[in-house]
Amino acid sequence: MENFVVTITCLLVGMIIKRLPAFPAETGKVLNLFVIYISLPALVLLKIPELTFSRNLLVPVLMPWGMLLFSSALVLILSRLLQWERATTGCLLLLIPLGNTSFLGIPMVQAFFGEQAVPYALLYDQLGSFLALASYGSLILALYGSGDSRPTLKHVVQKVLFFPPLLALVLAFILRAFPAPPLAVNLLTIVSATLVPLVMIAVGFQLTLQLDKKVVSQLSVGLSIKLIAAPLAALLVCKIVGLEGEAVQVAIFEAGMPPMVSAGAMAISANLSPTLTAALVGIGIVLSFATLPLLYQLLV
Repeated sequence: MENFVVTITCLLVGMIIKRLPAFPAETGKVLNLFVIYISLPALVLLKIPELTFSRNLLVPVLMPWGMLLFSSALVLILSRLLQWERATTGCLLLLIPLGNTSFLGIPMVQAFFGEQAVPYALLYDQLGSFLALASYGSLILALYGSGDSRPTLKHVVQKVLFFPPLLALVLAFILRAFPAPPLAVNLLTIVSATLVPLVMIAVGFQLTLQLDKKVVSQLSVGLSIKLIAAPLAALLVCKIVGLEGEAVQVAIFEAGMPPMVSAGAMAISANLSPTLTAALVGIGIVLSFATLPLLYQLLV
């Protein structure tokens, strides 16, 4: 509970400093870049070698792909039934299957489950959410986007191969066979500790709660799928199959994360209902601070 309070406090700090003229408008982006290139790779290098391989490790790797199929199918069905516009359908197809499993997910997993559970969240994010963003996300932009930033195959491949946390993940698996020097461990511990405060301050700084009445219906449907239906479906399937353990709990918890900020940026750049996109990301983050503790109670 103490970690959760710290997380909320950092979020509020971000919201406060946004109103201070001393902090430029690019502050949130700069903090995010530091996390992507420094904090998150350090955490990957520190935590992945601690993994003990078992059958349950497949769950955080496969779960995000199962959630992608479930959520996208549900969005397509509802789009036909409710006769959504093409831009609205594209927006929801991009944001609802892709969760904020890194910037928000890792701090939340750390707050609720503890440090030892972070490697499972890293697997879920790097081998699931990120790869889905690069592949599935690019496909949705190509099919539904109307902007000038439709990705090419070369761009997608480069994005995947040179993403710093993914490079760190590959390196971490290679270095598992070698004992890490104490100095390296201490350095990685210090640097990776910056992830939670920087991420939550950046989220608070970039958070927008402006809500257009025209998108309330789509917003409600989208967040109901993302924050409620998806994690409950994941929980039900795991119960039926008989999967249990901390890796499974973390995977289900990550399935309940709000829409991904990066996916939101892609949707806006492709002109996929920008107002709905901003509401899904901003309101989704706020509501997740209520839904995630409830989901956690179902898991423990």
